[in-house]
Formats: sequence, structure tokens, C-alpha cells
Amino acid sequence: MLILTFFCYMTYHLSRKPFSVVKSELHQNCTKLPFNSTFWPGDKPSGNHSKNGTWCDFPPFDKSNYKGLFGDLDSAFLLTYAIGMFFSGMIAERVSLRYFLSIGMILCGIFTSMFGLGYFGGIHSLAFYLVSQVLNGLTQTSGWPGVVTCVGNWFGKQRRGLIMGIWNSHTSFGNILGSVIASIFVGYSWGLSFIVPGIIIATMGVICFLLMVDHPDDMNLVNHDSSQIKYQSLPKSECSLRCFGIAVFWYCEEQPEVESKPIGFIGALRIPGVIEFSLCLLFAKLVSYTFLFWLPFYLKSTSSLNATMAGLMSTLFDIGGIFGGITAGLLSDHSGACATTCSLMLLVGAGMMYLFNTYASVSTTVSITLLIITGAFVNGPYALITTAVSADLGTHEVLKGNAKALSTVTAIIDGTGSIGAAIGPYLTGVISKTGWKSVFYMLIAANFSAMIVRLLTLYCRVVCLNIQSENSGGLKAVRWCR
Repeated sequence: MLILTFFCYMTYHLSRKPFSVVKSELHQNCTKLPFNSTFWPGDKPSGNHSKNGTWCDFPPFDKSNYKGLFGDLDSAFLLTYAIGMFFSGMIAERVSLRYFLSIGMILCGIFTSMFGLGYFGGIHSLAFYLVSQVLNGLTQTSGWPGVVTCVGNWFGKQRRGLIMGIWNSHTSFGNILGSVIASIFVGYSWGLSFIVPGIIIATMGVICFLLMVDHPDDMNLVNHDSSQIKYQSLPKSECSLRCFGIAVFWYCEEQPEVESKPIGFIGALRIPGVIEFSLCLLFAKLVSYTFLFWLPFYLKSTSSLNATMAGLMSTLFDIGGIFGGITAGLLSDHSGACATTCSLMLLVGAGMMYLFNTYASVSTTVSITLLIITGAFVNGPYALITTAVSADLGTHEVLKGNAKALSTVTAIIDGTGSIGAAIGPYLTGVISKTGWKSVFYMLIAANFSAMIVRLLTLYCRVVCLNIQSENSGGLKAVRWCR
């Protein structure tokens, strides 16, 4: 099941990448190409195309506001994804995971391919592509809750270890494969850049339907009577995530049995750290997803690379992110200072983004080097933030042993982070009209904002610990800051 869920979620991310690669083909510099009045399938010859210099652009992206349209399509996908995430988790808990995931993956394949069919059908209506993105964003929300619940059913907290770190690399592998597949077809038939990933995830959905088993009990792999006696003899334990970059480790401590009770939205917000982590993840995801959705377009528009090479080169960012996540986790574990490590990497990441924007055009070697290093310092702290959430908030008295309350808190934090993921690509489409330097200033500002929020949380903890050590009268402040 671990291998099956790995490939399932890998294909989810694989199917999200095509649009970021295809952007540079939808609107390009037509003056460098020989005129062809029937450049796109279904187009009719027009003498005006050669006069306005946009004959090779795919309508409706042949207008001067094409970057804004790209941003609108990104936001249509990411906003519906963010909203849907608040509900998909509740659905996944109440239905068969086998049906939930397989149907979701098949629908993702249909709606991903739907965008590519616009190429072969000569469809130039913006509404068509907006609807495609909205529907795809909604169905994509079936992925994370489904695979996480399935893994939780098969691998109890006591058995999760390094293998979970390997499993969590599905995101990066999906991004890399998605970029490579889309880049292969973008140069001569960009519709296939969507259709092929759509077929892959739909096929994986069929495989999921045939092979997935929701719970080991469904296969009678566990003897219920002996299992019950065994578990009664073991004490209850609290397990929380510990930072290790893309690797996630579970640390367990014995705890008294606590009845799991749901918690309201307002009650969750009152828990110390929820708002801080939500804001921190919002800014971190804003930066990470801006690179995810715009990097191939940026590489082509600022260099002599074609769409295929720009898409392939963008994979270096994800490769750097893998190494950055591992390095960040090692530093955090050895120093015991997850917040400090994260803040330092955010600071260095801001500097690397400035260097990348300024010097990446010097040579291909410099561009590749800066791209890998920038990816490491952008995705590294993002990985630390996401893994630190459970480790830090799981110790609060309201959440100890309360899975339902922790699920609500996690949904709030992840949902807020997804909103940041939607804001970043949209603002890029708007701000890039004034130049790419403005976009990088926005990303640098977001990195600094995430760093400030993280440092404020750390400062609050230090102050509270000092108060707690001096006298017991600081208990109220400790409860607010912990």
C-alpha cells in the first residue's frame, strides 16, 4: 500500500505541472518565427496575424494582458483547491478510500486532458479553460486526504519511521516527471502535454481501484481477538512529527488515554501557534508555488531557451529542493533549533532569489548553479515549516491525544497555506507586467514575512520559558505563547 499510494500521489503532482510548462508556448516572440497563417489546429488564414506580431500566439492569450490571464487560470485552480481541501478530508473519512481515490484520479485525468483538447479543437474561449482549471482543482483535493488516511490505516504510528520520509518525496518526483513529460510535447503539440499526464493519472486511478485495500482488516490480515488483547496491554502514546526536511519521523511518548473530541473553528484559532503557523505557511507556500507555476515561463522569457528546454531546466529547482529539505532537516535535528534553522534558510533564500534574478542570465552554468541553490533554500524551510506544525502544536493540552481536534487545526493551517499558494501565482501575473524584478521583490518580501512570523513565535516561546522559570505567576502567559 505504501508503494501504491506513493505512485498515486506522485501522479497527482505530475498532472499539475503541464500548464506551467505550456505557458511559454501559448504566448511567445513571434518575430523570430517564419509566418504561418495556420499555425494552430483549427485556425483560419488571416492576413492580420503577420501585422500585429502575435500570429503564433494561441488566442485568447495573444493579447497584451496574457500574463494576467495566466494568473487568473492559476488562481482558478489554486483557489478551488484551497476551498475544496477544507471539505475533502471530511468526505474521505466517511467513504471507501478505494472509490474516493480512484474516482478522483480518473476525474483528474479527464479534466487535465480537457485543457489539452482545447488545442486540437481550436477552442479559444477563456471560459473553457477557466472551467477546466476549476474542475481540476476540485478533483485534485481527493489526493492528499485519501493517501494519508490509507497510509494511516496500514502503518500505525508506532511503525512509521524513515520509510515515511522516502514516501513523502512523491511531491518532488511528481513535479520533476510532470515537467519532463510536458516538455517533451510542448514544442510541437502542447495539447499532448496535458493529455498524456491526464491518461497517466487516469490509468493510475484504475490501478488504484484494482489493487487498493482501505484497511488490513478488509483482507483478514489481523486477528481481531488476539489484536484486541495485545493492544489492551500497551499504553496509549502520543506521536508527533519531527523535522527532517522532506523526511518525516514520528516521535512517540506514553500518554494517558484521552477522549477524542472535535473542536470548533474559533476554538482551534484560540490555540497558541495556530495563527502564527498559518501565516508562516501562507507566505512560504506563496513563494514555493510561484516558482512551481511560473518558473518555466520565466526561464524562456528571460533567455534564449525554447519551451522544451525551459521546462526541463525548471526540474533543477525541484532537485535542489530535495537536497535542501534533507540538509535543513539534518541541521535542525543536530542543532535542536528548528525555528532558527528555518529562519536562517528563509533569510539566505531571499538573498539567493535576488542573485538568481540578477545573475542567472550570465551563462548557462551560472543559471543552473543558482537554480539548484535557490530551490534548496526555498523548499528547505517550506519543508521544515510543514513538518514542525505537528511537532509544535501536538504538545498543546487541547490537542494531546485528540486526533479530531488536531485534524481541524491541520486543516486550518493547510487551508491558509493553500490560499497563499493561490495568491502568489495570481500576483505574479499582475506584477510581471512591470518587469520580473518586481516579481522577485514580492517573493523576497514574502520570504522575509515568513521569517519574521517564525522569529516572533520563537521569541514568544523564549520569553514565556523565562517567565515560567522565574515564577508560577506567568502561567497565563505561558498558555498563550507555548
